[in-house]
Formats: sequence, structure tokens, C-alpha cells
Amino acid sequence: MKKISILGSTGSIGCSALDVIAKNPERFQVVALAAGKNIRLLKKQIEKFQPGLVAVGSKESALKLGEALTAKSKVKIFYGEEGLKEIASFPSSMVISAISGSAGLLPTLAAIEAGNDIALANKETMVMAGEIVTQRADKKGVKIIPVDSEHSAIFQCLEGNKRKNLQRIILTASGGPFLNFTEKQLQKVSLSETLCHPKWKMGKKITIDCASMMNKGLEVIEAKWLFHVDINAIDVLIHPQSIVHSMVEFVDGAYLAQMGVPDMRIPIAYALTYPERIMNDLPPLNLIKTGSLEFYKPDIRKFPCLDIAYRAGICGGTAPVVLNAADEVAVSAFMKKKIRFIDLPEIIEKVMTLHGVIDNPSLDDILQADLWARRETEKIIERMIS
Repeated sequence: MKKISILGSTGSIGCSALDVIAKNPERFQVVALAAGKNIRLLKKQIEKFQPGLVAVGSKESALKLGEALTAKSKVKIFYGEEGLKEIASFPSSMVISAISGSAGLLPTLAAIEAGNDIALANKETMVMAGEIVTQRADKKGVKIIPVDSEHSAIFQCLEGNKRKNLQRIILTASGGPFLNFTEKQLQKVSLSETLCHPKWKMGKKITIDCASMMNKGLEVIEAKWLFHVDINAIDVLIHPQSIVHSMVEFVDGAYLAQMGVPDMRIPIAYALTYPERIMNDLPPLNLIKTGSLEFYKPDIRKFPCLDIAYRAGICGGTAPVVLNAADEVAVSAFMKKKIRFIDLPEIIEKVMTLHGVIDNPSLDDILQADLWARRETEKIIERMIS
């Protein structure tokens, strides 16, 4: 039986992972959970899965959780960054790293340091510190199994194939809610429109990133480190049906693609059971009903965030760190309706231009660049709205 810890248990990925675990009680035991401030949902998860320890975002949330649980509960409660590290480093068969954003980096490194295998759903970990993360994982003999549907697809396509035979990776993207919008229409899109993804049910931040195609740009950088390929050997295709989750091209011109219904429980289950597979109760893919599979080149005039991310990935060093931090702050401002959707790439580009890139950064360099970018982005936004 595998012992599972989940970082981000009340988020979209965390809830889907617990659904997979609940349907396979003979295979998995939940030993630790970490969440932010959704105490009501975390309480239900604790009562159902009986973990030995949990962590929440703040001392206040920890007190609320303690009051909400019954006197019979023996769960140990931690909080803050140290609490996250406690959960991440607790002895487990696998840690699901599903915290949204840059907050996932240090806990993921703590899990690796403890020798726990990683089911990686937090792409920012690789975007910010891919070289450090992969080096430390190799040193500790830790497996990193991707959970993102695209990277899971590539991982599966490369299984049993020699890396020297790989020509390129092709990541697919649904195109988001604004695929067929004109540049003029994009100037007026609302927050509610942006949060309506046509295929996937996800958290708000990643849904907005999908609409701007920044998410795909971050995935390109993540793929570079996960699969040790040059970023110029990673392409993106728009695929509105979201049936082909990604594909690889080999040196002989052959392609391998991974296909399936768009449901995150499939790549989550694959990561949890690798190298095995388990059955699920999801409806099977019906290609006759699907009818056709379409692929298009992305329009970077309409979605410049993808191009900005490519340039950051090619530049390397601390450029991807700044890209990610600027995006997180800008998206937060958009969610608060301080800025427009079309302001996102302009803000991110300005911050990138101001940054003096550090090559081969240390972990401290990365954390400092992250803080710098957040401050600069906030300044730019304040000037825009004042």
C-alpha cells in the first residue's frame, strides 16, 4: 500500500487526487494533507481519510481547524511555511505537489530532500528552479512523475523509447475561451468570461493563464527540465478538442500521441500507480462521437504571453522566475478587476525588460529574483491604475 501526502489537498488537483484514492482504498493510504484556508473542506477530508498530520496556511487557520475537529481526532496540526515543510518531508511513498504558484517550490524541494517521490502538478517549481530540482532529485534517487495532462502524455510517449531518438515534443493547448476572439474583442473580455474554460475544470489562476496562453508557455519551460530537451525542440499546437494531450516526434518521422477524455483523474492515477495502470469509472473515449481532431498554429499576436514565455525560457537563468512572479501578481490584479485581460502581457513584458538576468542562479538568487519581480510588478500596476 502506498502512503500518500498531498500539498494542496483542497484545490482542484488535490480533490481529484483524493477522489482517485477514495476509489482505491486497497492501494493508497493518506498520511498527510496540506491546505491553505479552506478549513471546512479540509475538516471533511481529515474525517474521511484520517491523515496523521495536516498543515494550514496560518496560525489563525490552525486554531479554527482545531476547534472544528472533534476531541477524538488525533491529527497533528501545523501551519505556515514550516508546516508545509513538515508535510512535504513526512515519510511517504509519494508526495503530490499541487500547491498553486511559486509557494510550491520550497515544499517540493523539502519532499525531495526527504527522499519522497514526487507527483508534480506544480509547474512553477520547474519553471523557477528546474535545474536545481532535477539535480537534487537525481542525487536523492527521487522519481518525479508529472501530473499535468500534457507532461504526463509526453512521459507516457517516451516510456520505452531512447531519448537520443527524440526529435521534438509537441504540447497541445485547447486555445481557451478566447480562441476565436479577435484582438478587438479581447480588449473587452470580463473576468467571468475568462474563467469559463471550454474543456477543463481548474482553479482560477490556471484558468486565466490558459486564456492568455501563459499556462502553455510555463508548460514549455517545465517540459525543458522534465525531459532534458532544448526549448527550441518544444512546439505548441492548438487542439480545441483536448483529446490528444500531447505528442512526440522521433528522428525517423514517426509520431506517438497520448489520447483520452479530458479528465485530470487519469494522469493523477497514472502518476500514483506508475509503472502500473488502474481501471476507473470514467466514460471511455469515443472517437466516432468526437468526429474530428483539429490542430492549429497559435496566434502570438493575439496571445503574446506564449511568445514572452518562450523568450524567457530561451534566456534561462532567473528570467523564468521573473516571468512567473510577474504573471502571478498581474493575474491577481486582474482577478481583483484592477486591470484588463489585455494588460497582462504588457505588464509582464515591462517587468522582464527591467530585470538583469542572473545565469546559473542559486536557490537564494531565485528567491530574491521572485521577490524583486513581485515588487516591480506591483509598482507598474499601481502606476497604470493611478
